[in-house]
Amino acid sequence: MATLQAEPATLNASLEKDYRANSLWRLTLRRILKQRSAVLGLIILGFVILVAIFADVLAPYDPYQDFIGDGDSKRRDPPCIHLLGCPKENTQHIMGLEGNARDVFSRLIFGARTSLFVGFASVTFAILMGTFIGAIAGYAGGWTDNIIMRLMDVLLAFPSLLLAIAIIMVLGPGLENALLAIAIVSIPVYARVIRAGVLSVKETEYVEASRALGAGHLAIIFQRVLPNVLAPLIVTGTLGIAGAILEAAALSFIGLGAQEPTAEWGTMLGRERNQVFSAPYLVFFPGIAIMFTVLGFNLLGDGLRDALDPRLSQAGRS
Repeated sequence: MATLQAEPATLNASLEKDYRANSLWRLTLRRILKQRSAVLGLIILGFVILVAIFADVLAPYDPYQDFIGDGDSKRRDPPCIHLLGCPKENTQHIMGLEGNARDVFSRLIFGARTSLFVGFASVTFAILMGTFIGAIAGYAGGWTDNIIMRLMDVLLAFPSLLLAIAIIMVLGPGLENALLAIAIVSIPVYARVIRAGVLSVKETEYVEASRALGAGHLAIIFQRVLPNVLAPLIVTGTLGIAGAILEAAALSFIGLGAQEPTAEWGTMLGRERNQVFSAPYLVFFPGIAIMFTVLGFNLLGDGLRDALDPRLSQAGRS
């Protein structure tokens, strides 16, 4: 009889827990959708992500196909639309041709896929490593915390781009090594965010209660501490993707990131940087793509920060 009474009680507790979790997610989503900056950022990023996903469908040409000797086409042909009176041969090259007579529009679309991959992959790796390091430092405290955070301070003492360049000089140029370098220089940022959150949470009453009930250290960290410090990590990670895309473009611009013939916005800028006056469209289009993508992540990050921190929302209303 006692067993039959215990089972409904356990079931009700589980359902109540799920209901609270769903309510929290719905509340957070409503807060995000109330932030105009977050909605605008979502619209911009949704468009860029869809372009990256359907690049094979949207691109009119292979991004590596050259049009040398194709009718009247030649290197650095300007943007051309037949309906506006341009030659028939260039009808499809709405953003013109670049220095190797490849379609700029097609390379711009495939460049979205490359840039987003670098941004998401590098930040994901940095978050995983930073969370692990920061959680150990904050939860252990003492000399462990001091040693780990002093190492993080050493990494933060170097300008991130210069440190990434130094890492790539050791590993060799290439998109994969650029991704790894960007991730490595970003780890201290996320480690400090997690450590600060762990320090503020680990002495709370519910953590002390779990410790008194005999919960292990790993269970406390993963079940009690980390779920309550995710909000600042999400905001920092969203803004970090924008920084990673900029750093990847900068490394490719100086020839240390993506290599030819990879379609990447920074590579497109670096290859045609000397044509800024004679063929400005070659640097204008990839520059605008980088600007809008980074703007989308920044707007979303600002909106998430306001939505996930009720104190900021109350301060804004007051």
